Amino acid sequence: MPSDDLPDWLPHWCVDQLGNEPVSVLFKLRRMSAVFGLQLADGRDVVVKAREDEGRAASCVAAQARLAERGFPCARPLTPVIGVDTLAVHAEESRPSGDLLYGDSPDIAVRYAVVFARLMAGLADATVAPPLPNPRWARWDHTDSGLWPTIPELDYRDQRAVPAYVVDTATRARKRLLAADLPCVLGHADFEAHNLRWRGREVWAVHDWDSLAWQPEAALVGAASGVFPKTGPATLPPIESSEAFMLTCQDLRGRRFTVEEQEIAWAASLWPAAHDVRWEALHGDKAVSDTALRAQAAERLRRANA
Repeated sequence: MPSDDLPDWLPHWCVDQLGNEPVSVLFKLRRMSAVFGLQLADGRDVVVKAREDEGRAASCVAAQARLAERGFPCARPLTPVIGVDTLAVHAEESRPSGDLLYGDSPDIAVRYAVVFARLMAGLADATVAPPLPNPRWARWDHTDSGLWPTIPELDYRDQRAVPAYVVDTATRARKRLLAADLPCVLGHADFEAHNLRWRGREVWAVHDWDSLAWQPEAALVGAASGVFPKTGPATLPPIESSEAFMLTCQDLRGRRFTVEEQEIAWAASLWPAAHDVRWEALHGDKAVSDTALRAQAAERLRRANA
């Protein structure tokens, strides 16, 4: 794509921060952030990300930089976060290619868990301000009134579209999560298959570092155990796969969860799926995860002591 197909501010920003203007656009993505793959005049390929800032971006990019410095497979930030009007903007190296890893079997779960445990170990001593508020799909710890965090684009819709069992599942899981008194740590709250790329059996890149969260380790592990297979519409893996994910993380971190932590992990495994089913129901979509969540909720809640 031609380089004139960019926001007016972006070419000047590249000159100021990267020393060169963009000469071509490799790709553009727009979801919760605007992401631009650019080739600069000096031949470098870079990625520039711009998003509305809730005060989280600087901490997320600083943690990403620390992991990259330690050799973790993620794009190395090339700039800190810089404000452009209401946007938080940074550039990072391009880390293209790699394949998706599909599947939700226990064996696949273990492969994802190995990466997650390595990620958590790399963040364990990162000294950054907690990236709060947590991402909205993981924000069971919100202080808003009601069950769900405030999301204007959902809250104005007719809430009767959300299945009653989803509300009950989310209520019970959140009650168990909020009852815990565990220290918070830094971790990835969007550890979904579409955010990872692989080369053979080795992970090549982990993306979406804007989705770091500040929550108990068991909650982060549990949530990841419920979302790791996601490549498109929401889904929920078999219970034995979530269990394999959790056990692998504990083994590699060298510490077994306490009974309370095990319960918190199982409660957290339900929250993203409940959020996703609510989202899709309020948009009039048939949630792919609806059948799995309906079938598994009782057993996951039992394990959560919820």
